[in-house]
Amino acid sequence: MSEKVKLTAEEALEKLRAGNMEYISAERGAGDISPEARQKTCDHGQQPYAIIIACSDSRVIPESIFSAGIGDLFVIRVAGNVMDNHQLGSVDYAASHLGCRLVVVLGHTHCGAVDAAIHHDPDGHIKFITDAIRRAIRDETDDYKACCLNVEQSVNIIKGSLGITPDSGLKVKGAVYHIDSGAVEFL
Repeated sequence: MSEKVKLTAEEALEKLRAGNMEYISAERGAGDISPEARQKTCDHGQQPYAIIIACSDSRVIPESIFSAGIGDLFVIRVAGNVMDNHQLGSVDYAASHLGCRLVVVLGHTHCGAVDAAIHHDPDGHIKFITDAIRRAIRDETDDYKACCLNVEQSVNIIKGSLGITPDSGLKVKGAVYHIDSGAVEFL
């Protein structure tokens, strides 16, 4: 099998947009999850076309949202889509070893982590997440605006930590998934 040609960041972004449009009206998942796809990725490894950092919320399923199948997306999930060294290491791996040219930080409406950062003062390990979100949103109390600020913060962390520049060939985009409609809004 010959090496799959890697998509550019713009080609990957267009593929995500098209997949989301398909998802919005779908009744069932559209990605290839066939035994053949499983075997192909087992035999030849993964070749995802995009990296998605998404919230752990059970309503946010990147593979479904973008009509993707096995091996299509390199998904990193963490409550509140916050970034730390573990997530950055995963992004670095997917970009440098798997050849992904697009990173998408996918926040979502009705996010419990953003709500907790605005309206509550949790303790324990949850506080690590809400403190990171509070740093991103500062005194913002509108849920949607806070979500966007939190996504923007993660985008900036990725760009700064990995030294991504406009000519590096790697693009980082923020996006918000609207739970009610299924639509992804790229910021």
